[in-house]
Amino acid sequence: MRVKHLLSLSAFFVAALLAAGCSTFESRAKEKSAVYGSLDSTTQARIKARKIYVGDSEDMVYVALGAPDQRRETLDASGRATTWVYSAYWQEYQGTRSTGYHRYVSYDAASKSYHVVNVPNYQPVYQSRSEERMRVTFKDSRVIIVEQVKTD
Repeated sequence: MRVKHLLSLSAFFVAALLAAGCSTFESRAKEKSAVYGSLDSTTQARIKARKIYVGDSEDMVYVALGAPDQRRETLDASGRATTWVYSAYWQEYQGTRSTGYHRYVSYDAASKSYHVVNVPNYQPVYQSRSEERMRVTFKDSRVIIVEQVKTD
């Protein structure tokens, strides 16, 4: 039962990675060609380098960074704001675990007997991990805050 669960979980993550891999800068720039084409060459280069600034539009952020992993809405006295959350995903190696034994049976014609050998079977264990890397907050479809995890 656990092996089936791990296999289905692994298949899900592979499918998610493949789906995420389909969104490239070029495909997003083509999808939002009207917006991207209207930008000056300096801004286009900045967007292509995945750099976003306060004042950028939602479409510019989408072209630069892709679709967010989460969208959050907040409402306060000054109005409604939308926050896009970008996360990093990876598999972390946890070691190995025993999954039982593999039984090998061979026939020895000279002695006319069977030999049975049980060999321990070990499988690697990985844990799915994620970490929030960036938040981009919009008000009136324009960036007002960019929060990013600082890496040393």
